[in-house]
Amino acid sequence: MAQHWIATDPTTFTLEDYDVPAPGPDEVTVSVRAAGVNPADHKHPARATSFPVPIGYEVAGVVSAAGADAGFSVGDEVLAFRVSGGWASELTIPAADVFAKPPALSFPEAANLLLAATTAAEMLHVVGARAGETVLVHGASGAVGVAVLQLAATRGVRVVGTASEGSFERVASFGGVPVAYGDGLADRLGGDEIDAALDCVGTDEAVAVSKALVADPARIVTIAAPESSGLQRIGGGMPASKTYRDSVRRDLISLASDGRLVVPMARTFRLVDALDAVALLRGGHPGGKVALIP
Repeated sequence: MAQHWIATDPTTFTLEDYDVPAPGPDEVTVSVRAAGVNPADHKHPARATSFPVPIGYEVAGVVSAAGADAGFSVGDEVLAFRVSGGWASELTIPAADVFAKPPALSFPEAANLLLAATTAAEMLHVVGARAGETVLVHGASGAVGVAVLQLAATRGVRVVGTASEGSFERVASFGGVPVAYGDGLADRLGGDEIDAALDCVGTDEAVAVSKALVADPARIVTIAAPESSGLQRIGGGMPASKTYRDSVRRDLISLASDGRLVVPMARTFRLVDALDAVALLRGGHPGGKVALIP
């Protein structure tokens, strides 16, 4: 009997036993070795219109069964994104969302690769970041910010990233120029010509400074500020965002295979302790990604 986490209402998460369906012709069943934990996971139920809601968008594991047309074999090591119900010990999913796991990545790293990386890729795409330009990233030490830093480096884009002073070394280690957020941020950035801004935090400061420093409003994008901010917003639930993010998955996996896109890990939790993982994530910067281990 497999187990998975579901939300029975917007705030209640429950671990339940369930029967995993056999894969159809274009599906695979994955024995989960690690499940990614993201802010979107615990926010998902608040947007749901019916319950129960399966939790978790990305996993890594081993194929335990495969449909005739799936293109995978039992025993293949894989990662998958985007899935429904990744916080599980086993699940059956469309083969179109399953990819060979790069040997360079551990299961916890692979389970945390694509949600953050596809978000980062879309942010750079939407603002049209080009080689030789300077991009401001609010929240550069977070999961999406770190992915932005690495993807920007592959494109020759310079990044100035806001962070706490304790995270300066982390930002610099991925090629960014760290700058402290807080009062006077616009003045501290005054010596830089900022071509575009990516907001990963949604604070009033991030919104105001981006608007003040970027001449073209179309070159400011947010994944965190409210609609009232007036900034261009993207998100995995938006059709255009989903289409773009799905289209770059293989490219991002290739970068990870080559060592040009890494996934810093903070810690792992047992699947049964998923709520502790959420508490760590919601408490601030955990210092890297978090994974659940069935």
